[in-house]
Amino acid sequence: MSGGEIAALVASGGFVVLVLVIAVPILKLGRTVDETTRLVAGMNARATPLIGDLGDTVKHVNAQLERVDTITAHTQAVTSNVAAFTSLFVATLGGPVVKVAAFTYGVRKAAAVRRKGEVTRRVKQEMKADHHSSRHRRRS
Repeated sequence: MSGGEIAALVASGGFVVLVLVIAVPILKLGRTVDETTRLVAGMNARATPLIGDLGDTVKHVNAQLERVDTITAHTQAVTSNVAAFTSLFVATLGGPVVKVAAFTYGVRKAAAVRRKGEVTRRVKQEMKADHHSSRHRRRS
C-alpha cells in the first residue's frame, strides 16, 4: 500500500464518520417534520368545523343586525312623528295654554296673598283682644 492509498482510505473513513455524524440530526429532523405534519393535520381537522360554525355565527349576527336596522328605522320614524306633533301642539295650543297657565298661577298667588292677609288680620285682632283683656284683668 502506498501513501496515496492510505490517504484515500483515511479520507474515506473520515467521510463515513462525517456521514454518520450528520445522519443522526437528519433522522431527528425527519421525525420532527413527521410530527409537525401530524400536528398540522390534526389542527386542520379541528379547525374545519370551527370555521363552519364561525360562518353560521356571522350569518346569525347579520340577521340580528338587519333586525336592529329595522328597529332603528322605525324609531327614527316615531321620533320624527313626535317632533312634528310637538311642533303642531306648540303652534296651535302652546300660546293659549301658556296664557291660561299664567292666569291660573296669578289667581292662585292672589288668593294665597289674600288668605294670608285675612289670617294675619285675624291673628292681630285676637292678640289685641288678648292684650286688652289681660290689661283689664290686671287693673281689676
